[in-house]
Amino acid sequence: MTQTRAPETATLSWSPLVAVCLGAFMLLVDVTIVMVALPDLTEDLALSFTGAQWLLDGYALALAALLLAAGSFADHAGRRKVYLWGLAAFALASLACGLAPSGGLLVGARVLQGVAAAAMMATTLALLSATYQGRRRGIAFGVWGGVNGAAAAIAPVLGGLLTEHLHWRAIFLVNLPISLVAAWLTLRNVEESRLPGGARLDWAGMLTFTVAAGALTYGLIESGQHGWAAARTLVPLAVAVVAFCVFLVAETRGANPMLDLRLFAGRSFGGIMAGAGLLMPAAFACLAFTSLWLQRDLGLGPVMAGLALSPMAATSLVVSVASARLFPGLSPRAALGGGLLLIGAGAFLQGLLDAHSGWTALTAGLVVSGLGVGLAVPALNSAAMAYAPHERAGMAAGTVNTVRQLGYALGVAVLGLLYQGDETGYAALNGVYRAGGVIGVAAGVLVLVAVVPVARAARTP
Repeated sequence: MTQTRAPETATLSWSPLVAVCLGAFMLLVDVTIVMVALPDLTEDLALSFTGAQWLLDGYALALAALLLAAGSFADHAGRRKVYLWGLAAFALASLACGLAPSGGLLVGARVLQGVAAAAMMATTLALLSATYQGRRRGIAFGVWGGVNGAAAAIAPVLGGLLTEHLHWRAIFLVNLPISLVAAWLTLRNVEESRLPGGARLDWAGMLTFTVAAGALTYGLIESGQHGWAAARTLVPLAVAVVAFCVFLVAETRGANPMLDLRLFAGRSFGGIMAGAGLLMPAAFACLAFTSLWLQRDLGLGPVMAGLALSPMAATSLVVSVASARLFPGLSPRAALGGGLLLIGAGAFLQGLLDAHSGWTALTAGLVVSGLGVGLAVPALNSAAMAYAPHERAGMAAGTVNTVRQLGYALGVAVLGLLYQGDETGYAALNGVYRAGGVIGVAAGVLVLVAVVPVARAARTP
């Protein structure tokens, strides 16, 4: 489809950028804003520990499972159209979350939020790429990246403020005016774009990947409550294995695969994806259980709990913005591998709590982890692009974001098994953080060993 572009000499128009970044900010805030509201929320709705896990995982899992499918669909149906439908669905799902009378309905509404968020996240970068060009595209991408970092930094504090001074329902209802403004700006300022041609959608890949991801997460969460031998654990895990095998066959034989498995032919791309998936449980999945400890065991209010968690996000934001100037010669491989090692070290530092520890005992570890996140996260896309063919750049970027969100969902499920064991309080949290430390260090070593330098990769046939 032909669309009008502003000439390179024109002044940068901020309206399309604001329209896209508002949606990106909102959906990324909602990944973690629920964490500090968990104690109040679970008490009001009488949610079990498993239900609390699903409040986090329902959103992240739907986002991860549908992200590649949403991007593929938007390329054909129109990215602006899909983004607008995503905004509308996100607003309605947020309203349902804010009015939910029971835990089950709230979890269901969170899943719908995740579905809408997938439509939005899958289209934001594509819309910016179609709207801007040249130097202005670089500025737009930089602003978009800064908004992502700001969303991670502000989410815990914003969640605490809304929960403590209004109500936990406000963390969802605040999305309504933001969605309306973003939709209005999009309708007025963003042009439609889509891929030329009539390539068919990979329906088999979309369905099987979604089933595999959902069944795996469900089985892991249910194992904590019912045990590994229970049918509610074994059946979904078996479904996940079968669905994943069918997905691999579909992507191998399909004419227009959602995920071209040839990207994984070299060890480097696979190592980068492993690093992307393991980063999330090591750095972020632990924070959900930290929020419970801060409020239930230490008696902090939601605002103080949010502030106690903020050093990691604040540090990562500063480092991600300044890393290009601080480390101009650092390769994506070194940034990702070194960042993961720092995340693991920070997790180990946070796993040194005792019966006399206060919230400040977490600060040093959060700062070290923040240094790692600030180095690793910005390097993920550039590292993936370095090892993917040019024509598969969009697919590589979508795969990175999918693997990251799926890693978060699975991380909450797996680490939750440790947190709800026989130990309670700081001892249980120490176990979670030590597991996160092992994951982070192992991921860092894997990336540094598996990913060959870009110059060597370029010479490899």
